Amino acid sequence: MKRKNWEFPTAYTVLFLILILVTVLTHIIPAGKYNRLSYQENSKEFVIESYGKDDEKLPATQETLDKLNININVEKFTNGTIKKPMAIPNTYTKVSGQAQGIDDLILAPISGLADSIDIIIFVLILSGIVGIVNKTGTFSLAMKAISQKTKGKEFLLVVISFIFFAAGGTIFGAWEETIPFYSILIPLFLVNGFDPLVPMATIFLGSAVGCMFSTVNPFSTIIASNAAGISFNEGLKFRFGALVVFSIIALTYLYRYIKKVKVNLENSIAFEEKDEINERYLKNYQEETGIKFNWSKKLILFLFVVQFAIMIWGVASQGWWFQEAAALFFFVSIIIMLVSGLSEKEAVNAFIAGASEVVGVALIIGLARAINIVMENGMISDTLLFYSSNLVSEMGKGLFAVVLLFIFVFLGIFIPSTSGLAVLSMPILAPLADTLGLSRSIVVDAFSWGQGLILFIAPTGLIFVVLQIVGIPYNKWLKFVMPLLIVITILTTIMIYILSVFFR
Repeated sequence: MKRKNWEFPTAYTVLFLILILVTVLTHIIPAGKYNRLSYQENSKEFVIESYGKDDEKLPATQETLDKLNININVEKFTNGTIKKPMAIPNTYTKVSGQAQGIDDLILAPISGLADSIDIIIFVLILSGIVGIVNKTGTFSLAMKAISQKTKGKEFLLVVISFIFFAAGGTIFGAWEETIPFYSILIPLFLVNGFDPLVPMATIFLGSAVGCMFSTVNPFSTIIASNAAGISFNEGLKFRFGALVVFSIIALTYLYRYIKKVKVNLENSIAFEEKDEINERYLKNYQEETGIKFNWSKKLILFLFVVQFAIMIWGVASQGWWFQEAAALFFFVSIIIMLVSGLSEKEAVNAFIAGASEVVGVALIIGLARAINIVMENGMISDTLLFYSSNLVSEMGKGLFAVVLLFIFVFLGIFIPSTSGLAVLSMPILAPLADTLGLSRSIVVDAFSWGQGLILFIAPTGLIFVVLQIVGIPYNKWLKFVMPLLIVITILTTIMIYILSVFFR
């Protein structure tokens, strides 16, 4: 009998194994907690949350912050710049009885789904709109027109798309917000003859590089700088320069991969999945549709594109999140139904069919969130931060910066929220730079670059969601991205060492 070849486990299995591992870690790593400080807008007071004790209320003054060893201007709290509860230095205490059991393990995925309902609804509604637009034939017409325009200069499509997502990442932390664009750009890239990995990598790497080298991202660099007690302008020019350099490196890496696949299709890392991906994304595409680009289809395409511009504006400047974006998409879907020329039944069924294709994505979102829930309930994140701060407290400048970079890589696995990691870690780790005569901007750089490095591969982040959308196994993504990630890791390590020893 012929032995069946081993296949890499699905995303569901990998995430569940990680969930089991994290549950076991709550029995090994001691539970602990830092006290948290938050500002109450209604009472104009600070509130200190201490585990197992009643909340303590204090005046919202600079004197209160100074007594707590929090070197931040009080206005950052009162004007709403810092909204999340902040860890208070020198308040770490061990707690008992927080190890997670089998019942917690089983309940966690359900809690994860409930906790992620806003992003799940966002993904379902967006995919529903894609289903309707596909049904009208609008996408086929648009892709045909774009492919004719880009014929002979296809790599320009990669460059423009990459710059767009890198800009979104560096300006407002576009990450989960990129999810809708995979379903839109993948068929366009496939029609232009690209390997299935190329559109995915263009979007994912663009966003990841942008987020890693954030310039004015309020959810990363700005909140980390504020939590460290410095202006985000410190090191801004260097971060922008690094963004340009590493964008060129990533685009060069993509170009070389595209060239290699063009020489021989079997060089494609996703060669075995190519037919299935083409079938899924191009099933509604026809080279000769016989359908004219009439006023209704132009209006549909306009509405479809403009909703993303409105979403970006809302997220960047109006404080929108997934609920507001989902409401916008739902409203636009109704308008598209009305102008599509489809019957009520055809339009509704197209919406449902589109949404049904991402049920698997929704489950992965919930399962990834379950891992974070187990860590939060097991109270091991603060302990990891406490051990990390002790590790680097007695080091020299260069070693301090390098080890701090990799501490943030490690913490980024357990705390994938950039803003959450910033308000937890900065008040604890930033003052350590003072004892070495370093600028606190070094700690901000280590935070931004360290958590950025893990974005490329962290199972607790976005990667499994994207891989499920595209249809590529995790091991093949690792095979593709690891050479690039190694280069980026080496260069960022050298950069932060040189900055800490010679410049800051």
